[in-house]
Amino acid sequence: MELKVVRYEVEDGVATVTLNRPERLNAWTNRMAAEFRWAMDAACGSPAVRAIVVTGAGRGFCPGADSEALEGLVEGRPYGAIFGPVAAPASERKEVRADFGHQFSFLLGMEKPVLAAVNGPVAGVGFVLMCFCDIRFAAAGAKITTSFARLGLPAEHGVAWLLPRLVGVGRAADLLLSSRVVLAEEAAEMGLINRVLPAGELFPAALDYARTLAAEVAPSSLRMIKAQLYGDLLGGLDASARQAVDLMHRSFGGPDFAEGVRALREKRRPQFP
Repeated sequence: MELKVVRYEVEDGVATVTLNRPERLNAWTNRMAAEFRWAMDAACGSPAVRAIVVTGAGRGFCPGADSEALEGLVEGRPYGAIFGPVAAPASERKEVRADFGHQFSFLLGMEKPVLAAVNGPVAGVGFVLMCFCDIRFAAAGAKITTSFARLGLPAEHGVAWLLPRLVGVGRAADLLLSSRVVLAEEAAEMGLINRVLPAGELFPAALDYARTLAAEVAPSSLRMIKAQLYGDLLGGLDASARQAVDLMHRSFGGPDFAEGVRALREKRRPQFP
């Protein structure tokens, strides 16, 4: 795909996916939806990539859907024609459960960790994207809002399921019902943001974190733990514990476990194939 509004770069085992409409603070469009999905699929399928960082170009992360495009919805144009399909075609889902087959929930079903580097304002569909990333770093003072209620919309794309699991029901209700703006610092106190950094340090810190995952953590463990993390939210404790034991026994005979044990005994960093 020819990328016009998303940048895709790979270095040191990390793919950086940058929303690239800085003149519009990276407002979401149909083109961006298609390019973003292509970039994430490329990262997921590349053996050179072990972790992914998602960020925005310029001053913003993503302030939501492009306001000009929203006018098209008011005029009756189909959502998919403006902002892309809300679900992947069944033929593209392969063995992934239906829960992870939607426009943003597919991020939870990816086998590689996804880190959001929130460099500026985030709202609406940008808020959804941020929440469906596994880990979230943000620039100090970054403004964050759900914005749905102020536009006469419901909580979009499954974020009403995810947000209470990130911050608790009460805080999720506050953010969704009021659409109030919170700064990155308050979002971190809620547990929505993992780490707040000065603006100039945000991307280097996010990249360093992702590089550490790529270099020092077994790729098989990243794959299994991420699947456990979100799969277990949809199941019961008995199934979770049984699956964990099964995966543990399978891992004993694998090359990643052997290298991890050797590195531990030799007091060095592991070098996973």
